[in-house]
Amino acid sequence: GPPAATSCSPWPPLGRTGHGPAELAVQARREGGDWVLDGVQTAVPWAADADHLLIPAHPGAGPALLALVPRDRAGIGLDEQVSTSGERLAEVRLDGVRAAAHEVLDADGAWDWLRALLTTGTCALALGVGTAVLDLTSSYTSTREQFGHPLATFQAVAVQTADRYIDLRAMEATLWQAAWRLSRDEKDPEATANGALPVAGDVAVAKMWAADGVRRVVQTAQHLHGGFGAVTDYPLHRYHAWAKQLELSLGSAAAHEEELGELLAAHPLP
Repeated sequence: GPPAATSCSPWPPLGRTGHGPAELAVQARREGGDWVLDGVQTAVPWAADADHLLIPAHPGAGPALLALVPRDRAGIGLDEQVSTSGERLAEVRLDGVRAAAHEVLDADGAWDWLRALLTTGTCALALGVGTAVLDLTSSYTSTREQFGHPLATFQAVAVQTADRYIDLRAMEATLWQAAWRLSRDEKDPEATANGALPVAGDVAVAKMWAADGVRRVVQTAQHLHGGFGAVTDYPLHRYHAWAKQLELSLGSAAAHEEELGELLAAHPLP
């Protein structure tokens, strides 16, 4: 059935222009006992099919809040978009959309936690895509022959696929580290032992590896497949498009490198 709710965290993802935080794309102001939302979020997944939209918004002062509102609420407009991978997206326009107090979560850190969950999930999806692409490439190079030998037996091919396998293992290790940190209470002494960075640091590292790793995997796969990589009735081109979307979703490697640098500057090692 249709999704019950979708998050208005833009999928290629940092607000309307791609250069600012998603919560800054929508402004929230108090009006009586309600909140009023104005702004635009772009590339919202499956918005046209969802019953509710989960919208991060900035109240002007204090932490970002989350508003869960029905998709058909007055003031909400949708324009259809299509992602690189073919996924249905939408530009969501909010013009004086009212959200009652019980529809708004304004607890400090709520949006940061949700964004960390979404980012970690994106890393997991990138790992799955990369693994499938490397399996496809291994199968192809094991059966495709040149000079009477399978491509996989040539050292140049073997070295490239081995490097991509290392990328996948690094993606997996950093993904599980981020997931483990998210599963722990930040107040748990074990989770912050030895002056560990906040969980956002582990999520940033995971997304850096996921973004760069999945890009390298699909690029190598295209190279080793030769012309077959561009054939539309062969699945590699679809994996490539999906990987490029995931690379940029919820922040590129460069964006997360910047975030990690800010965290390191704010939390010097003991």
